[in-house]
Amino acid sequence: MKRLMGFTFAVLILFQVSGVNGMIQRDTINFKSNKLRTKQLKTGLKQYLVYFQHPAQNKKLNLSIWTREVQLAAKNGLKCFSISQKWYSNDTASYRSVYSLNSVEDFSPVYHSETIGKHTKAFNWYADHINGADSIPDNKQKSFALQLSQPCFNWNLDIETFEMLPLAAGKKFVLRFYDAGLAEPKDVHYDVSGEEVLTTMDNRKVDCWKLFSEGTNGQMHYTQTFWISKEGHEFLMEEDTFNGMFRYKVKMPGYSPNMGPRFK
Repeated sequence: MKRLMGFTFAVLILFQVSGVNGMIQRDTINFKSNKLRTKQLKTGLKQYLVYFQHPAQNKKLNLSIWTREVQLAAKNGLKCFSISQKWYSNDTASYRSVYSLNSVEDFSPVYHSETIGKHTKAFNWYADHINGADSIPDNKQKSFALQLSQPCFNWNLDIETFEMLPLAAGKKFVLRFYDAGLAEPKDVHYDVSGEEVLTTMDNRKVDCWKLFSEGTNGQMHYTQTFWISKEGHEFLMEEDTFNGMFRYKVKMPGYSPNMGPRFK
């Protein structure tokens, strides 16, 4: 009887430990065995209202509009998504133009460039290294070189990346991200923290997954929550908190005019 009770107790402990480990199991999204669902990424133009709010600064918001256009392209015979970003605000010094190429097969980065003012940094991106693109005139990062211990996603394209995740209740993910030319690549954890129904301006109900992440940048702790529609896999809203401030990205309705072609 004692042996039986001991065996039963051991089995229960093993079950509980296995259950806990199962609960915290994370899916590592990569370019081989656990790929993004690239067929979920839709081509076309999307626009986002981006604003900062500091509760201590009464009646003041820092506003900008970001446009992101996804198209199909090719580079050296490789089928790619081309993603063009433009960031507009009331300060021309803050204007940013970003262009990225990623493989259609697995969204692995191929090329990335950013222009702020008169300064451009451009990179050719491979599975095991990144180097400055020497074919781009006045590239400030022409001599850049970084060896990669493993492939990584382009952190500038987090919105598009999240739209391709296999989101479901209780899912937890690890994505290795890199912000080109800045700090080292890092593994970032994202959890599906729940579900929420958002109501649009025309009173349409949209059922969403909530994706959550948190971390530290230096001494600063931050949180990020993303709302992604279940049906269309659309990134609809983001809320960030840090240093007592809030930042929001809100997808603008499809009828919002594209202001880009109006600029000379």
